[in-house]
Amino acid sequence: MCNRIALFALSTALFSPMALAHPHSFITLVTTVIAENDQLTGLKMQWTMDEITSADLLYDAGNAKPDSPVWKKLAAEVMANVLGQHYFTEFWHNGQKVTFDNLPPQYGLARVGHQAVLTFILPLAHPQPLKGQTYQFATFDPTYFVDMSYDHNSDAKLPETLAKQCKISVKTPKPTEDMQAFALSLDKADAPPEDMELGKQFAQQVIVQCQ
Repeated sequence: MCNRIALFALSTALFSPMALAHPHSFITLVTTVIAENDQLTGLKMQWTMDEITSADLLYDAGNAKPDSPVWKKLAAEVMANVLGQHYFTEFWHNGQKVTFDNLPPQYGLARVGHQAVLTFILPLAHPQPLKGQTYQFATFDPTYFVDMSYDHNSDAKLPETLAKQCKISVKTPKPTEDMQAFALSLDKADAPPEDMELGKQFAQQVIVQCQ
């Protein structure tokens, strides 16, 4: 996640019973496929941060109204860091990575109760055909410092226009006991080897299949 959120999570982790284990921060995902003219053009994403991670952002926002420049500035800061990590998302078609446009057409940050909620559109660099195709994508923090996951399989959605043509499913991985033990052994300041892709081992895969 963005540096300011990660740093805050690091400091608060000291007071958590999970301080000596990854992950230290949690983001709940809701994703809707976007399609136009029988082509897949992007993903509409909603990321709800846990209350501890949210606290830093909500403190900075203070009592600012939803349309205040304060929220717009915070949203821009968070979004810039998300873009720096390629939306924390990988998207695949026929074994090849699908690239993204680095300028989201829409994004925003809001307060929902005691949580910060980031919403944005992840645009594909090029529209992808839907008919007879299968796509797979996952959203995750490679270091697994932040757990990014769907609470319910139904939180990965299709628009009504694709309901008859396509189906969507969420595949939750089952990491080995050794992998789980390794994640639990990591201190808040530890980082797993980059080539290990620890976060990917725990990442849910969303599969879109169209007729």
